[in-house]
Amino acid sequence: MSAPESPSSAPEREVSVVAVVVAYNRRDLLQEALDALAAQTYPLAGVVVVDNLSDDDSEIVASQHPIGAEVLPLTRNTGGAGGFAAGIAHALGTFDPECVWLMDDDTIPTPTALEELVRARSEYPEPVALLGSRVVWHDGRDHPMNTPRRRPGASGDEIKDSDAIGAVPVRSSSFVSMLVDTRAVRFHGLPVADYFIWNDDFEFSCRLLRRGIGLYVPGSVVEHRTKVFGATDVDPGERFYFEVRNKLWMLTRSPSLSPEERLLYTGSSLRRWTRTFAASSQRDVLRRAGLKGLRDGIFRAPRSTVSVLDGTGVPETEIVEIEAGAGRV
Repeated sequence: MSAPESPSSAPEREVSVVAVVVAYNRRDLLQEALDALAAQTYPLAGVVVVDNLSDDDSEIVASQHPIGAEVLPLTRNTGGAGGFAAGIAHALGTFDPECVWLMDDDTIPTPTALEELVRARSEYPEPVALLGSRVVWHDGRDHPMNTPRRRPGASGDEIKDSDAIGAVPVRSSSFVSMLVDTRAVRFHGLPVADYFIWNDDFEFSCRLLRRGIGLYVPGSVVEHRTKVFGATDVDPGERFYFEVRNKLWMLTRSPSLSPEERLLYTGSSLRRWTRTFAASSQRDVLRRAGLKGLRDGIFRAPRSTVSVLDGTGVPETEIVEIEAGAGRV
């Protein structure tokens, strides 16, 4: 395919993309996120909003927005992991798109964010499993919570082909703007819903990219409207439980990492936990949460996504269809 006239030139063939937004108690940000989706220069084939049993009127905001979203209200809060698993399955079952574009309700994409992701996907010479955007805070600084991991050992051809389209090969990506090829989902399965929060996007993207191609596209920009500027490991309190448990699940029970990577990430996780504990103002809380996470990470396995989402309002057939066909290799 010939080179586009400009970095924002639309791809020659339109790719069907459905946005999946997971919402929980941030109605005003959800409104802004949907406004931003409606303003995209690349047309969406549909929008799915998963409402994780919000206490505010997020469901009403989504239902009444002129973008015409398909709203999936859940009967209990399943966290980001369950929300994305439910939303992806519902998007595939309802729209059968070529790609799903994943984001939280505090993700505000710039108008060309999707166009740049689709452009990079279309111009790369090999099939791409997923692509991620540049994530900034509201002041334009790169957000430390959503830093992509460059792919170690990327071949010379991978680097050359990525450079040619203004992208970077990566090993993992964030749910704060992740464009995923649905063929990869049908082969590898959904996010593990039992993770609830933290490391769910890390595990999911690493699983898809263990042998697949992932790209970071800095020309695609989204704002992550968090309250504070910082990474997730800044004094996490009780949520440290999920960091420890889920990281252990990923390191010991997920097919997302090679044996060498398991050793590497075990060491980096231990260093990170040590830094988090040393900098914490509530070490007793972290100690209790960490020990509980250690216990459950070692002696428990994640429940199936089908069982986690049972009774939440998600059509069971949508989950079963994808999970039953997943190769998980």
